[in-house]
Amino acid sequence: MRSWVATVIAAVVALAGAATPTAAGAVGRADRSEPVYDFASAIRETVWVDLGRDGDGDGRPDRVAADVVRPAEAAARGVRVPVIMNASPYFSCCGRGNEKELKTYDAAGRPVLFPQFYDNFFVPRGYAVVLVDVAGTNRSRGCVDIGGPSDIGSAKTVVDWLNGRATGYSAATGGAPVTAGWTTGAVGMIGKSYDGTIANGVAATGVEGLRTIVPIAAISSWYDYYRSDGAVGNGSPAGLARTVSARNRGQDCSAAQRRLSQVFPANGDHAPAWAERDYVAGARNVKASVFAVHGLNDLNVKPVNFGQWWSALSPTGVDRRLWLSQTGHVDPFDFRRAEWVDALHQWFDHYLLGLDSGVGRAPRVSVERQPDVWVDQTAWPAAGSRDVVLRPVTGPTAGLGTLSQGPAVAGSAVFTDDPRQDESDWAAQPTRPSSARVLYTTGALAQDLHLSGTGSVTVTATPSTATARVSAVLVDYGPATIRDYAGPGEGITTGTAQDCWGASAAGDDACYRTTSADTAAVGLHVLSRGWADLANHASLSREDRLVPGRPYTMTFRLASTDAIVPRGHQLALIIGGTDSAFIAAPAQPPRIALDLARTFATLPVAGPGPVSSSAEPLPADPALVRPRAVAGLERG
Repeated sequence: MRSWVATVIAAVVALAGAATPTAAGAVGRADRSEPVYDFASAIRETVWVDLGRDGDGDGRPDRVAADVVRPAEAAARGVRVPVIMNASPYFSCCGRGNEKELKTYDAAGRPVLFPQFYDNFFVPRGYAVVLVDVAGTNRSRGCVDIGGPSDIGSAKTVVDWLNGRATGYSAATGGAPVTAGWTTGAVGMIGKSYDGTIANGVAATGVEGLRTIVPIAAISSWYDYYRSDGAVGNGSPAGLARTVSARNRGQDCSAAQRRLSQVFPANGDHAPAWAERDYVAGARNVKASVFAVHGLNDLNVKPVNFGQWWSALSPTGVDRRLWLSQTGHVDPFDFRRAEWVDALHQWFDHYLLGLDSGVGRAPRVSVERQPDVWVDQTAWPAAGSRDVVLRPVTGPTAGLGTLSQGPAVAGSAVFTDDPRQDESDWAAQPTRPSSARVLYTTGALAQDLHLSGTGSVTVTATPSTATARVSAVLVDYGPATIRDYAGPGEGITTGTAQDCWGASAAGDDACYRTTSADTAAVGLHVLSRGWADLANHASLSREDRLVPGRPYTMTFRLASTDAIVPRGHQLALIIGGTDSAFIAAPAQPPRIALDLARTFATLPVAGPGPVSSSAEPLPADPALVRPRAVAGLERG
């Protein structure tokens, strides 16, 4: 009896703490939504939204499937709810989240399992969750086009439907028109990798009704996923299209995939197809707030993608927040779970429900400095960040020398491109000369050095053949414990225990396996890297055949970063040819001579610049983590 009374009292107290419906129509406290709706009885349905295009050439406009779960009690009372949307090509081919969840359906075709915790947590709090199958995947018609009008249109048109500007139907073909009168029209998009990329692309259209996006490890320019300043990386758009369309039976997208092979040049030229998939160029159109998350050691979607997107959004004045982890291509649910769910709850409550949840008082930027050790910043790049030029100066041993903030010094260095080697080979034995790279270091630092922003390297190089690649790597030499971003979990270990985040229903539970940091003790850590094709020295849109023996000057970007090189460590700049873990080799690997007077790194430094305390030697053979070649976004 006492237990029953206590339960009733607790329920009364909980209801007493709930406010009357907010302006957005959800029931909750004045500052946070509460789980007042029954998840097990939620309405689950599929609406097919007409895209107004025929991407698969079957003579009918494509329709994309939008699976919806929303609170039944809100619908019964006529209370409208906002929408959290995830548009993805992965709901049937590759799965979402650390446990690779796929959508499931009952015998009547109604959606049962909505991957990840978003529905379990947010539907009881007065939200609808809508998972959209990108055209050409799962139950949607049409064909994927890897970030182009079909992909972005798949999600944008669903936003339009939620706001009464597009037509939805009760079936994939035929069927009755369906409206979305149950929603306020306020939409927040979220997703990792390809999914977050679609969120970026939809935001860049400026579509009305999209209030916020949460892009996680997302691409901002597809050129910078598959190419890098003229250098060709791993994988291809057509190959990715085949992967995500593999389980979409009953239609033929081979013609669309052939078109993808034709419109993207095999070389590193920045063609119109890449420009069409450059969301950075459309950042001026963004009206939605942005909560971006990225791994500083993401070897799949390189960090330059978050850096250029964040910087392009700055003039727009939209509200922004940024988390930067030490992980690779990992969702924050798996590296900072409790804090992430709370931050996401706060973010969506403010931008979709209009609650004063404290978003404005939260840190603008949070950075993981050591495994599970986070610091907050007011900005990224960090306040006071400025460009510092470091110039290589040759030493007594060929190919080895120092980095100086002084004026240019005459000198030269030579290396031979060895396509069998990568950054790990170049960095592994820093005290030994190598025919495949040159290495320059600050010496032991007298104080911490804070790098925050996007740097670049300028080389003046003379190749011995008509084709040449140049790579640059920034390395922190010194003992440290880091997340093992090159390991199988890319910085996390998945356990066997579970914890639960929200309510469960038959076939759709809220429980997920716990994770912890997977760490490695190292003697060096690659902080940033960049690659270029010297043939694109004059223009990224046009490759020129090089003249052997002629010098060429080219500036190319390093990956965006935010890192502290501790006092006593050494910062090194390594320049080599083909970095085999990331880019393709040239047809004729050359011998390259560098003019050191016209070769330098421009690094974003917050606080004091690099000051050497001594000429302390580098470790002879430091422990390292070795990157794996990246196959493509099908890794999720």
